[in-house]
Amino acid sequence: MTAIAPYMSAFLLEHLPQERRASPHTCNTYAYAFQLLLCFAAHRLKTQPSSLELEQIDAPLVLAFLEHIETERGNSPKTRNARLAAINAFFRFLEYRLPSCLDQARRIHALPMKKTDERLIDYMTHEEIQILLDVPDTTTPAGIRDRAMMHLAFAAGLRVSELVGLRLEDFELLPQPAIHVHGKGRRERLLPLWKETAVALKAWLAVRGEGKSRELFLNARGVGMTRSGFEYILAKHVKTAIQKHPSLAKKHISPHVLRRTCAMHTLQATHDIRKVALWLGHASLQSTEAYLRADPTEKLEALAAGAPPNIRRGRFQPPDKLLALLQSTQKKANYAQQ
Repeated sequence: MTAIAPYMSAFLLEHLPQERRASPHTCNTYAYAFQLLLCFAAHRLKTQPSSLELEQIDAPLVLAFLEHIETERGNSPKTRNARLAAINAFFRFLEYRLPSCLDQARRIHALPMKKTDERLIDYMTHEEIQILLDVPDTTTPAGIRDRAMMHLAFAAGLRVSELVGLRLEDFELLPQPAIHVHGKGRRERLLPLWKETAVALKAWLAVRGEGKSRELFLNARGVGMTRSGFEYILAKHVKTAIQKHPSLAKKHISPHVLRRTCAMHTLQATHDIRKVALWLGHASLQSTEAYLRADPTEKLEALAAGAPPNIRRGRFQPPDKLLALLQSTQKKANYAQQ
């Protein structure tokens, strides 16, 4: 039997950040995936996570874990595939360090990814986003911070990891207010800001204080805001905004919906998908095509550009009642014979 802890530590602390130069966001995502997996395995095998052996993490257990996060945790197939990708990466790391696990790794690699639905994205209208941004109480430091965070998340179309990862030196005032974003896949981008967004950020910096870290946004303890912290803040203000605008109750508003709202408003203003991809930091236009499917204006223009076919008007003639009865009886008889 082989202890899993040393190999897991080497994978997360050496292989990913040093050999693969994976971003901190990727390392955190993989670490959380293995936290879920090991807790599930320990509960199933009635042992402690630190006592698990590598041979115990076999294909049937991984498959049971994937079913668990979908049925009991309510994760989507896309999240399930992300967890499986992290597990596959770990066993690829083991293949040339521990040849005895080759058969076990191949069985896990054989587990299929689940197909996902390409649904239309949720986004907010101009009126809805304005109501949400007006909810925080700007007479308190927490309200000033909350409004600045939501305003920046929407105006710049930031991922939640990009938002909470911003540092003080990433915000520039001169010559043009802008932020330096460290995006996914180590892709950096410099985004100019609206005057209103810059004013909200300067108001927050005036009451921010020194704090214990260099992150732009701090929580109540004076340390950097976390993903779950911003999700809690957003959910609290959405609950208040629903009372003013009931249509928000029909939408599942998350931090990523703010990013999608920015993308949809940019697409409707520019009608250029390339500018949307540039603003969001997408590596390819394939990731941006989802916004084209959700934007009805592009389809309306295509509909107006064409001419509908002429349909000759006719007169409705009701069928003979006796023939209709005979036909319906004949159909029932054929169905019975089948």
